Order: sequence, then C-alpha cells, then structure tokens
Amino acid sequence: MLIHSLETFLFRQRPLVILAFAFFTAVLGFQASNIHLDASFNKNIPLQHEYMQTYVQYSEEFGGANTVYISVCDKEGDIFNPEFFEALKGVHDQLFFIPGINRTLVNSLYSPSTRFIEVVEDGFAGGPVIPADFQADKQGLATVKQNVEKAGIVGRSVSDDYSCAMVSSQLLEKNPDTGESLDSIALANELEKQIREKFEDENISIHIIGFAKMIGDVATGAKDVVVFFAIAIAITSLMVWIFCRSLLLTVLPIVCSFMAVVWQLGMLNTLGFGLDPMSILVPFLVFAIGVSHGVQMINSIGKRVHEGMTAREASCASFVKLLIPGGIALLSDTVGFLTLLNIDIGIIRELAITASVGVAIIILTNLFLLPVLASYIDFDKQFKAQPEGTHDHIWRAMSSFTKPKVAYSILAVTALLYVFGYVKSQDMKIGDMQAGAPALHADSRYNQDTFLITDRYAISTDILKVIVETKESGCTYHSVMNQIDQFQWRLENVEGVQSAVSLSSVAKVVNTGFNEGNLKWRSLPRNTNSLVQSTARIETSTGLLNRDCSVMPIILFLEDHKAETIERIVNEVKAARDELQNDEVTFRLASGSAGVMAATNEAVSAAQVPMLWYVYGAVVVLCLLSFRSVKATVAVVLPLFVVSTLAQALMTYLEIGLTVSTMPVIALGVGIGVDYGIYILSTMVESLRNGSSLRTSYFNALKERGSAVLFTGLTLAIGVSTWVFSALKFQVDMGILLTFMFLVNMLGAIIVLPALASILWRDNNKES
Repeated sequence: MLIHSLETFLFRQRPLVILAFAFFTAVLGFQASNIHLDASFNKNIPLQHEYMQTYVQYSEEFGGANTVYISVCDKEGDIFNPEFFEALKGVHDQLFFIPGINRTLVNSLYSPSTRFIEVVEDGFAGGPVIPADFQADKQGLATVKQNVEKAGIVGRSVSDDYSCAMVSSQLLEKNPDTGESLDSIALANELEKQIREKFEDENISIHIIGFAKMIGDVATGAKDVVVFFAIAIAITSLMVWIFCRSLLLTVLPIVCSFMAVVWQLGMLNTLGFGLDPMSILVPFLVFAIGVSHGVQMINSIGKRVHEGMTAREASCASFVKLLIPGGIALLSDTVGFLTLLNIDIGIIRELAITASVGVAIIILTNLFLLPVLASYIDFDKQFKAQPEGTHDHIWRAMSSFTKPKVAYSILAVTALLYVFGYVKSQDMKIGDMQAGAPALHADSRYNQDTFLITDRYAISTDILKVIVETKESGCTYHSVMNQIDQFQWRLENVEGVQSAVSLSSVAKVVNTGFNEGNLKWRSLPRNTNSLVQSTARIETSTGLLNRDCSVMPIILFLEDHKAETIERIVNEVKAARDELQNDEVTFRLASGSAGVMAATNEAVSAAQVPMLWYVYGAVVVLCLLSFRSVKATVAVVLPLFVVSTLAQALMTYLEIGLTVSTMPVIALGVGIGVDYGIYILSTMVESLRNGSSLRTSYFNALKERGSAVLFTGLTLAIGVSTWVFSALKFQVDMGILLTFMFLVNMLGAIIVLPALASILWRDNNKES
C-alpha cells in the first residue's frame, strides 16, 4: 500500500528527509527574503469585462480611472494670496516631474488648457485663467479671480468656498524611467515626500487621494500585519503549550507551520509574484492552518505513546492514520482556494495562488516532516498526558448529541438558523457599503482627505463615463447631439448623480454666448454651421471629444460609490441606452473610477454563486474519495453550507459588502472549516465500520480528536480576533468574519455533524 511504502521510506531515511527539508528551507528562505510588496491598479479590475474593454480602448484618449487628485488648501479660507499661489505652482510643477505621472494630463489653474471665455461687445474674448505675465500682487490676484469665475470652474478646479484649488493627473501604466509596470506604492511615497512634505505648512494643507495613494496607505498599514503576525504566533504558542505542556512540543508545530510560510513566500518570489497589500493576510492563514494540523499530529502521537508505543512507533502510526484525513482536508483547502482562479480579477487570482501554494506545502511540512521530527522526541518526558479518562465525562455528555430526540432539536435549531441566515443574506450588497476607501478606517488621513474634497468641491471624484460612439464629425449633426443631450438629461435626474457634463451641454452654453448671453438660447442649434460654431472652440484636452468628433463621453459625477448608488445609476444607463440608442449613436459603458467599480461589482456578483459551487464541489468530490460514503460527505458538507449562509447574513448585519477583499473569505472559511469535520468523521466512520454504535463511535472520535478540534478552533479564532485593532478596515472585517467562521465551523463539526449522523446512520443508533 502506498501509505505504508511512504512510511517505510520516511522513517528509514529520517536524517536524509530532515536534511532535504533543511536545504529547501534555506533556498526558499533566501527567495522569501527578496519578496516585495506589489500593487497594480489593473490587478484590481476585471479586464475582460465589457465595461473594461471600453475603458481600455479609450483610456489613452479620455483618461482611465487611475487618477491622483491633490487639493491645495489655504487654512485661512481664501486662496487669493501670494503664498497660496506660490504653493499651488510648486505642487503643479512638482507633480509634473514625478515618474509615472501622465504629464500631458496634469491639470490645475496653472495649466494652459484651463481657459476662460467671455462674451464681449465684439464677440468672444478669452485666454488662460492664469496669464503668462501673472504676478501674485493685488491686481494680478483680482484678475485671476475674475477669470476663475468667467471660466465656470468653481466647484471643479477651485472649491466652492474659494479655500482650495485642485491639481490632478492621470497615471501611466508603465514607469517611463524603468519601462516596468508602475509601482503604486513607490508613487504614493513620492507624493508624500515631493508634495505633502515640501508644501504643507502652518498656512497650507495638502490633501491627496487616488488609487495609488490609497494603496500606499494600505501598504503602510499592512506593515502592522507583521506585528499582528507576531502576536498571533505568541498567542498560538501559548495555547499549544497549554495543550501539551511541553516547550519542545510547542516549538515543533510552530516551527513546521512557520516553515510552510517561508516556503510559500519563497515559491511566490520564484514564480515571479510579489505580495499584494490586499493579500498580505494570507501567510497568517497558512500558518494557522499549519498549526491546526500540527496539533492534531502531536495529539495523536502523544496518545499512542501514552498507550505504550515508542516515539518512533507512535509517529509511524500517527502518520499512517492522519495522512488520509489530513491530506484530504488540506487538498480540499487547496482545491477550494484554486476555484478562485475562475474570477477574472487579478488580485483574487493572486490570492488564490498564494493561499493554495501555502496550504499544499503544509502537507509536506506538517504531515511528513513533523512526525519524522517527533520520532526523535522522548514523549515520556515531554508530553504530559492527562490521565486516561480525564475528559470522558465531557465527551460522554457531548455524545448525547447523537440521541434522536437531542439530534432532532439540534437540527430544528440549525434549520431555523439557516432560514434566518438565508433571508438575511439576500440583503447582502455587492460592492462598497461605506463612503471613502473601504480598505481604510473613516478617520484615516486618506478618507479624511476624501471627505474634505467631496465636501468642498461641487464635483465628485466618483466618476462614471458613458462613451458615445457615432460617425465622423458627429458633433456637427443635430440628431447626434440631441441624442446625447437627451441621454444626459435623463441621467442628471437619477438619484445619486451629482452633476453631468458632455460636449452637448457645453455646446449649449457656447451657443448662449453667441447670442448675447441670453439664456433663452441655451439650446442646441439645428443649423449645422451654428453647431460647428458652438463646438469648434472646445479642445480635445477637455476630454469631451476625440480628434474627429466621432467619440464623445458623457461624464457623470456621482454622490458616492456605494454599491446601491452605482447599481441604480448603471441600471438607468442601460435603460436609457436601450431606449435612445440607434444606428447613428451607440452608448457604451463605462470608464471612470465608478465605471471600474461597476465592472468589479458585476464580476464579483457573477462569480459569487459559481465560486461556492466550485468550492463545495471540490469538497464533496474529495470527501467522496476519502470516505467512499455519500452519508459521510453530507455530514461534513451540510454544516459548512449553513455556516457560509450565516456568514453572509453577518456581512449584511455589519454592513460589509461583498467586494474583492471580502469575497475570498467565504472560500477561505469553507476550506479551513472542512478540517474539523473530516478529522472527527474519519474516526467515527472507522469505529462504525468496526461494529460500534453511533454514540460509542462519536464518543471515541471525541476522545481521540475532540481536544485538538476544540483547541484549534479556539486558537485560530483568538488569533484572528486581534485583527479588530488593525489600522486597516478590510483587515478588521476579515478578522470578524474569520473569527465567526472558525468558531461556528468548529461548533458545527462537534454539534451539528453528530446530529446529522443520528439521522444518516439510523441503523447504528439503536442503543442510543
């Protein structure tokens, strides 16, 4: 038999096995030391989604969603003073020279493209808002103030209360200095050093937002994860020591689990991956899973030594006994994580690879290496086993869960909880539930900057662009421009849309100017020559048209990027598109930051149910292969399904939306939760096949595995519960969800599983 062949090889060649693991640990440890944080905007979006195809196609002409906004504010409340304009020019010029900034799209009051037009007696007059000969004296500042008001940029380039002015730009995908993909974290650090540190003082405040800056702040907060990792190791070590009361046996599973993390990071670096700030928590989960299986192995070896075996005999027996259930549990975890590869979002796919590689390595470190190392330990001195039967009264009381009357009560309560969870889970939102960056706390510097910009400017940084495609010179045809105008008007009146702008709306304003500023003429000219006159002065740099006027975006400024807001507006866009689109005009979703969020939300929504099917499908197949029993498979999987549903209900209750960062938690929770059930049921099934009654079989399973299952459930829950103190909001959310899933999955394995067994193995339950 393969298992016995492996056993013979491992324990006959123990020094060679240990030497091999030491060699690979040294090599992969060196590789792990070179791993770096890696964040990219494109990894966070579903590039194959319909909206993102539009986004990519037109990102060069109309800009993408990877934008940086810098609001320069005067603390006294009025920007029209020499000191402020010196700071504003400094920020504009400094941003221009930061690598990764698209210099052609740097926009502020100092940009030549920021112009004003006014109606004068002889027609139109205009020019740059800040003249080339500008001097920051009383007369020059008064002129700029007049030009700002004439340009109609109050609320966009200048805040509503004249306390701030905006500098913004799109980011490039490649760093022009290196030719490599733009390092968002490095760019965020440059913004801090070159902009905030240089220009913020007692009179001037700097407020910076954008994806790159958000990722930089997340990366800064992610450094604290190392502290939480150390706390988790300390807590886990203490709990393991309490469990086995031996320093050496405490170190053994900790070292093997830590080795798995080192191998994982080394493998990732070898494969060319970095560690994204959004998946930096995965190594802790790998460590936690490793400790869970390591404790099972130590517990099994200790019990066999207590029964009279030598350390080597006990290690061999435990290896043979636990390789199948432990291996199946870890394979279930691995395959479950790999199902996340089905989701077309780069960061989730990287997380899937990171988690699955780590869990697969645990099979080697904790199921192969650990028993080999344990075979050298004098368990008689190290393992302070409890006297036989110490906890029998607890296990005997818990074995009553298999009694039909008790089992029916447990299943009735479970059914009620499932119904409640299912109903509540239907209200779970896809996407962000809070304003600002959901990965960070509301009181973080980034979110405070976001709230200030949103409050002081009339436009939002949450932008949805609908791309209008038409024939060449389409802006000279009244029928085309009228379709755009109707579309814009309809969307301007949707709840959640703050304002909107398009070439059509600007052309109406220009037409008013050609007619002495009379508001009665704020309409689209029907005459082609008049329409040409109204659009000719509008440059492509405004982002409202391309060179041949065949593509014209409608730009919607949203009140926020909450899931319900984006969903409502996107649905209205689709409805308007179905009604107004014709052979002449095509309306395409979407670009802008809100367009990216809409695509991401739809991708997450579409992948949610298939992901669960794949995860549970993998677990079902592996359980069938392991137990060769439908009944055993149902007993393991059904409690997991109930807990997953309750976890979704908890997300609804806590207002945690299903996002790129929270979606993998469900798969992670199922993958880790299956371990409890497999370990308990493997011993139960073996006892049942030997002719024992169901209650006796469950009692034997608890006696053999109960302490370790309870211990690992509590230890894992305590470890992740410390995340509630994290500086990262998404880590807090993941900590709450994982704590819930670790604890409730453990309770499901020791309470619901035996109750189900009472029904499924009715014939074996007669004496109960």
